[in-house]
Amino acid sequence: MKFIDEAKIYVKAGDGGNGAATFRREKYIPMGGPNGGDGGRGGSIHAIADRNINTLIDYRYTRKFIGKRGENGGGADQYGAGGDDIVLRMPVGTVIYDENTGAVMADLAVDGQKVRLAKGGKGGLGNLHFKSSTNRAPRQKTDGEAGEEFDLRLELRVLADVGLLGLPNAGKSTLIRAISAARPKVADYPFTTLHPNLGVVRVDDEKSFVVADVPGLIAGAADGAGLGIRFLKHLQRTRILLHLIDLAPLDPEADPLRDAQAIVAELHKHDPALANKPRWLALNKLDLIPEEARAQTVADFLEAYKKTTHYDGPVFALSAINGEGTRPLIYALHEALQHLRPALDEPQADDDEDDEEEA
Repeated sequence: MKFIDEAKIYVKAGDGGNGAATFRREKYIPMGGPNGGDGGRGGSIHAIADRNINTLIDYRYTRKFIGKRGENGGGADQYGAGGDDIVLRMPVGTVIYDENTGAVMADLAVDGQKVRLAKGGKGGLGNLHFKSSTNRAPRQKTDGEAGEEFDLRLELRVLADVGLLGLPNAGKSTLIRAISAARPKVADYPFTTLHPNLGVVRVDDEKSFVVADVPGLIAGAADGAGLGIRFLKHLQRTRILLHLIDLAPLDPEADPLRDAQAIVAELHKHDPALANKPRWLALNKLDLIPEEARAQTVADFLEAYKKTTHYDGPVFALSAINGEGTRPLIYALHEALQHLRPALDEPQADDDEDDEEEA
């Protein structure tokens, strides 16, 4: 299935039905009085988070959602029926923005969470509401209210515990294949990953965590170079960033230290909050370094890296292609996540309880 992580839609809740201005007219009952009923409420539009959906592709091609209008009131105290609500199912992790103001209308972070995007209009009042001791035959009625309408922007941010960060061809896809059942494309050219991939890492039968692999960054990504920074939003919900560094690049002009510094600079340029997340180093492709030179290569890199970035976090040396060094990394990540992972929130109830009373 094609991965779509952004979409724009228009939602319009149904208008309320009009109230009726009628009078009771039956044989032998003169001056029966007003009996016009109220109009029904318009159908509201809701969004619900569904963990069985992982893309916004449904909203790339169907972009208008218009709620049903409430029925008009009738004689004999007949109230109009309310319009049916529309429920839009979206992936967990979808953030919904008002396109015109930029305000966040909803953040569907928990499976089953339901929010109302547009409220249906209230039904109008029939003339039976206007009768009084001095107004025995009221002809007043009110029309139904208009339903709310919005232009919305949907943005999917995948939910993962660990986000893989690095240059194209740093080995991110190879690593996620080595530690999980995910099978992203792997090739010997850059930008083989064109959309985020998720993998569930099994620590044992009852313990696991989720890793996200996003397309690689290059220097200048914040200014649009390469694939830019559009996929970095998928790392904003992660709790740990795992920065993969290629210690044995095939390009003779490549400098692992310079490239690692460039990635950190792009993070700060894009979003300081993202750059300040816990970030671990994973020095990859040890298999391409002669065994007797590995320890010195790692030590030289770390000395230079820590001197220029003041980094003091965990460091792991590994070879993703053959799995060497990946088990200690998995255990360490799981241990750290136990302290960082907050309790899951309960699905939030919709704030539309008064709709039933208006129906």
